[in-house]
Order: sequence, then structure tokens, then C-alpha cells
Amino acid sequence: MKKRLASFLCALLLVVSAIPAASALEGEAARAADTLSTLGLIDATYDLDATATRSQAAVLLVKLAGAEQAAAADNWIAGFRDVPASIAQEVNYAARQGWITGATVVEFRPDAALTANAWSAFLLRMLGYSDKDGDFTVSDAAGFAQRIGLFPIAYTGTLTQGDLYEMAADALTFSYRDGSATVIGRLVSQGAVSRSAANALGLLTSALTARQAADRCMAAVFRLDTYESQEYVEEGLVTGEASGFFISVDGLAVTNYHSIEDAVYATATLSTGDVYEVDRVIYYDPDIDIAVIRISRTALEGHDTTAFAALDIAPSGTGDLRVGDTVYAIGNPLGLGLAVSSGVVSATAREVERYALPCVMSTADISEGSSGGALLNVYGQVVAVTSGAYVYGNSMYLAVPIDPVLTADLTGEGLTLEEVLDAEAVG
Repeated sequence: MKKRLASFLCALLLVVSAIPAASALEGEAARAADTLSTLGLIDATYDLDATATRSQAAVLLVKLAGAEQAAAADNWIAGFRDVPASIAQEVNYAARQGWITGATVVEFRPDAALTANAWSAFLLRMLGYSDKDGDFTVSDAAGFAQRIGLFPIAYTGTLTQGDLYEMAADALTFSYRDGSATVIGRLVSQGAVSRSAANALGLLTSALTARQAADRCMAAVFRLDTYESQEYVEEGLVTGEASGFFISVDGLAVTNYHSIEDAVYATATLSTGDVYEVDRVIYYDPDIDIAVIRISRTALEGHDTTAFAALDIAPSGTGDLRVGDTVYAIGNPLGLGLAVSSGVVSATAREVERYALPCVMSTADISEGSSGGALLNVYGQVVAVTSGAYVYGNSMYLAVPIDPVLTADLTGEGLTLEEVLDAEAVG
């Protein structure tokens, strides 16, 4: 029987992006607390259900920065009149670095309840982001942190100690803004944390489990809604659902060409629910079924942003893939929301009639709705773009190689979706 190929939007199995609000899943807080305790960042005694305080946040922040000794040697005084001597070093040091601010000029209010936005702002500043320079606003700090992938779930309102520890544990594997190191990497290099302890916890291991891939990479993937006419746009009638993923923090993203080929307008919806317009098509090739688009940072729904989470492309593209390698697929199956699946590479260069380049075939489950999603190696790097499947096959899912994006010129102004549509119609 002749094999029939369906070009559908590749999907992801089981782990859906129905994002739980704080507090998170049962047991997560305890695991996070145990991680921080093992690293020596918090005491071994804690009450996960108790309300987190601003003083606890200041002390933990300095420890996450590996700055305990620097804080002890710094005699600068912030001028807060309500800070007890037991935490004065940490509060004064963090204030001097610009990481924390007081409730007023003279009051830090150390016993006040800690909010998600306050703790997110503290962490973001420590990582090199600045609300003064407009990177984020304090009122949306938790949302911004989720958009850039610092936290895999949404946190709002007052935090428990369990929430505080979960957020701190998530930050351990996040990179400083300048790309110099991850938080845990810097702690280890400074000698503030034992390398053996970090290794034992798997924090220095580059290979990711499916759970880790979802936590660290899902924020960079989005639902792509397309509209085939201006009338449909005005009516709010979506005519196509697909996926895409960011490859730069300023909004460059990848999808399949067939996901946008009939569209005059499209939007990207993040895991946070924020919605942004597809601004331009920077590069596309119908024959290899890839398009690079630019997403506006001005929100149609939700919050404007200065940055997005972004995925790294494997340096050699599909070149290092081998049959049997584990891969993860992230996309928007059936338009139900972001999800992840895992599988193994079945073939690294499967010739398929409709594609100009050989495809990666894998057993990572996909479904209609996720064309343009990311196929990742175990290091969380993009190796291919999920694109289709053999209808009559079992676990025969196809992804087009990401390699052309590595050499494409992505510096041009690009075209609007309508201009691409017109250009292809003429061609």
C-alpha cells in the first residue's frame, strides 16, 4: 500500500500547559526545599505552609548570589530603621546592589508578607534585569519572569515558604542576563556551593529529563493562530492553528511554512496567556517547509514585554543526531494548549517526497495543531521543526531539519504575511 503523508501540526503527549497557580503540585515545595537545604542555601528546618517574609527573601537572595562573605565585609548602611541585626548584613548588601527596595525610604518591613511580584523583582535584578531601565515592571515582575522562562508556572499574590523555595530552586538553572553563567554554575565556581552536592542533585548535568525539558523550554514555545482573510480577522474567526518557538529574546521565531502559507494575519499565544501579533516574515522556504517570523513585543492581550524565552539551536543542527537518541517535542496539539512528548529518533535522514531536505523521523508523539513546534535533543537544543506524520504508520512522526536557519540571513526587514501570500501567488 502506498504510504500517505499528512502534513499536520505536530503535537505533544500528556504534559499539558494548563498552568497551575501557586502553590504548585504536591511535593514540589518539599523537593525544592530539600534541594536548597542540601546546597546549604537554607536551614534544614522550615515550614512550607507558612507565609514567606521579605526578610527570608533578602537572606536567600544573597545566598543565591554567593555573596554571603561580601555582605559580611560590607559596612554600607541602607538606612532602614526596622531591620534586626540578625539580617542587617544581607538586607544592606542587597539594597546596595539594587536588588531589593524598602517599603519606604526608612522601612524595609522585614516581617511583611512576600508577594510573587516582589520576589520576582528581587531575583530579576540579581540576574541583571532592571526595572529602572524598563526591562520589566514590578507590578508584572512575576509575569515577565514566567515569559522569559525563569519560572515554569504562574505565581501570584502572597507566597508561602514553599513557593519561595520552588521559585529559588527554579532559578538555580537559569542564566544570568549576560550569559556568563547559570546561578548554580556561578555558586559552584565561587566555591559557595559544593560541586559534588550540585552534581548529586543533577543541577550540573547538561542532559535533561522530559520534566526538565518541559520546565525549561516550554515558555519559548507558543500557539500560532492564523487568519486567511481580513474579514476573518475582524470576526475573530481563526482559520488555522499551529505552533512556533522563539530563537531570540527579541522575538525571532521559527515555524513551518505551511503553517502560515495561507494567512494574512497571525498571532502568537504564550504559555502565560499573553498574545502578540506576528509582525513580519524574515525568512521562508516552501520547499523545506520552514519560516522565520518576528513577533511583536506589544501585546494584543496581556502585557507588553521586552524579552521572550528563547531556545538554542543545536550547533550542528541535525548533524550530531543518531538513531536511537532521545528527543522531546513541544507544540500545540489539536489547539488544546502546549504539551510535551518524548521518543527516540527512528531515522535521521528520511527522504519524503514533499520536502526538499531529508526529515528526522521519531517516535515523539505529535498531532494536528503543532506544525512548527520544536523537536529538541536531550540538551534542550532545537534539532528540527515538527511537521507531519505517515497516516498509516505507527509512531512515524516527521520533523524538518533546523539546519537552514543556521545559515539563513535573518537581518533583513522581511515581509508581511500578506506580502508573502502575494509573492507566492505570483511565483
